[in-house]
Amino acid sequence: MKPLVSVIVPLYNAAPYISEALASIVASAYRPIEVVVVDDGSTDNSLTVAQAFAATHPEVRVLHQPNAGVSAARNHAIREAQGEWILPVDADDRISPEYIGHAVAAIEPDVRVIGCRAEFFGAKSGEWKLPEFSRELLARKNMIHISSLFRKADWMTVGGFCQEDIYREDWDFWLSLFESEGRYVRLDEVGLYYRVLPGSRRHTAKAQKRAIVDAMNLRHPAFMERHLGGPLHYMRSWSRFLNRFRRYRQTGGFRHWDTGHVILNHRNIIRADQEVVVKQFAVPGLWRGIWYGWFAKSKAQRSYEYALRLGEDFTPAPVAYREARVFGILRESWYVSRRALCDYSFNDLIGAPDFPLRDEILRRIGRFTAGLHKRGVLHGDYSGGNILFNADGTCIQIVDLNRLRFCGHLTREQRLCNFERLNIDRSALETLARAYAEEMCEDPYYDAEYIISHRWHKHVKQGITNL
Repeated sequence: MKPLVSVIVPLYNAAPYISEALASIVASAYRPIEVVVVDDGSTDNSLTVAQAFAATHPEVRVLHQPNAGVSAARNHAIREAQGEWILPVDADDRISPEYIGHAVAAIEPDVRVIGCRAEFFGAKSGEWKLPEFSRELLARKNMIHISSLFRKADWMTVGGFCQEDIYREDWDFWLSLFESEGRYVRLDEVGLYYRVLPGSRRHTAKAQKRAIVDAMNLRHPAFMERHLGGPLHYMRSWSRFLNRFRRYRQTGGFRHWDTGHVILNHRNIIRADQEVVVKQFAVPGLWRGIWYGWFAKSKAQRSYEYALRLGEDFTPAPVAYREARVFGILRESWYVSRRALCDYSFNDLIGAPDFPLRDEILRRIGRFTAGLHKRGVLHGDYSGGNILFNADGTCIQIVDLNRLRFCGHLTREQRLCNFERLNIDRSALETLARAYAEEMCEDPYYDAEYIISHRWHKHVKQGITNL
């Protein structure tokens, strides 16, 4: 019995093209097929055009969702699909009548994806020259177009198309599929006609090169390590060569540097599981890479050594750090600590006057800070996200340690200026300052007024001092 193939079509503002795309699909010589169209909140009449086509073609279903992006539309369509095999087709492309049937004929147990040759039409013509498939090459570039056949079961296993803004969701999806065993088959026939429009995503993606590389490294570190010997570089073709000169240095026996779920992906990347937190620092520029590689300790090494020096009463226990250098230049670094015992940060107190035990927690943070200062320790970024506490404030810890300073003696002004980034209301600062002053045996009125009047210049300039 021939398998049902579900052709899924994400639709967004493609009214001039959607009928042509659907006509090419229903003209397929293969049966059984179903066509699941998901309109992704189009602002033109795409939905109306698709619904009119479906009214005369029973194998076509049209669904609608608020605008959420092409990945969300594809995932929605696949969830609704009844077929064992899935074929995505974009709403402005076409397929040949023979493509689906020949692709199904190529199905074997060890085949994971089946594609075909493709031709451009529209603003560009000629064959889309795609290189031969290999996993090593897939780690560097995508050579599988989106209109390729794959199992719905495999889509479920890898969690579908990534719905984050990673720009090359198709490449990301194929990387996920080929993490495990299986072959790629490309039919020696033109089965896809890929429309190129001025300003299409195929061209505008070139401006996103660095962001795309960062996203692939973040989501597929094990794949890159296995097939490139290290991360994908911005000069992608040079990745394996550059990784040959990559030298690792680490302390501790920790192995799983890509462990856990990503909980922050901004400048640095932070992953966490039930036991540890892994912080991967941003790749430094050339001169900083030389500085940290040859003349100074990296942020990861400083974080590890400062955590040892500070002790578990003040910060989560350190586990390990790791550095990667190319020609002696620091390229990447990681710091691993035990997961904090605290579920809240100081930021949770900002704008939350009814937070349970708020005043008591503020007093405890004030006394905790006094304990740091008595030891001559200043945190260079003593801000809301770096001060953690548990529900009743009996456990307080600091993180982001690479900017710590161990000063020995601190002047009163140095100590009080250390509060300048705590952007909270006046009453809260007064509560915190009084507890701090009592612990330091100082005048609480003076300390409170000094802290309040010396707000961080950035907050003052932006008018967000919360006072």
